[in-house]
Amino acid sequence: MFHMHDDAKILAVSSAAALSAVVAALLLARWILAPLDRLRAVSAELAAGDLAARAPEQGPGEVAEMGIALNAMAEAIERLFEARRELVAWASHDLRTPLASMQAMLEAIDDGLAEPEEYLPALNDRVRTLSGLVDDLFELARIDAGVLTLKVQEADLDRVVGSCVRGFEAEETRLGAGSPVLCAPDKVERVLHNLLTNALRHTPSDGAIAVVVRRAGADVEVDVEDTGEGVSDEVAERMFDRFWRGESSRTTPGSGLGLAIARGLVEAQGGRIWTESRPGGGARISFSLPAKAR
Repeated sequence: MFHMHDDAKILAVSSAAALSAVVAALLLARWILAPLDRLRAVSAELAAGDLAARAPEQGPGEVAEMGIALNAMAEAIERLFEARRELVAWASHDLRTPLASMQAMLEAIDDGLAEPEEYLPALNDRVRTLSGLVDDLFELARIDAGVLTLKVQEADLDRVVGSCVRGFEAEETRLGAGSPVLCAPDKVERVLHNLLTNALRHTPSDGAIAVVVRRAGADVEVDVEDTGEGVSDEVAERMFDRFWRGESSRTTPGSGLGLAIARGLVEAQGGRIWTESRPGGGARISFSLPAKAR
């Protein structure tokens, strides 16, 4: 009987331990599965088009990391769709405005209210505006599709920059990088043209613009500096987005595509582009290109 009593105790302890293990396993499974169920629900909401849905970032380490990654993906998709909406809105606006103006002028001529010669210069100007916008959109489409044709070669960046700057009112040009770069010279000129046009648009009549070419490690950098109003953190983050224009740019000519094209062309040549405020006031937009190894 003594041994039977001990066996009963062992059986009771074993049963209690087994029951505790089962309860603990169920609680652990619930603790793990609940966040996974929420992740699955958020994934279904995103798939259904609710881009504002966000996953919980609590729970076991791996599940929390999965939630953080899912939220980052959702934010990226939301930004992409917002950029697409802005693209359509701004493109529609910039196409509609000159077309409406041209329609009004043509109707005035057709009704005998004006002579054709009176509106010919304005019509030519509107056609050039539309043609430039269409060319910019086509260039961006080729960049996005990865079918942009670049003739990359060894080139003297000082010569390329000097040739482009001569057509602008840059008061100071500092060349002398002392190293050739691998680039498509015609695309570099297009980038620099866009940056100088932007700098002129934001520089007062008594301001100044400078272009600096310098060696920076394995790259050669080109700085376009102005003495305008400078750039805020928001402007620095968004100024290379398509059709985005800051408050000070909304009343000035331009489609808002120049800097977006500049970024696409620079990155297609293996470089990068960025902006920052100058310590003495104004803004600096810089881009880099890989230097040709000696």
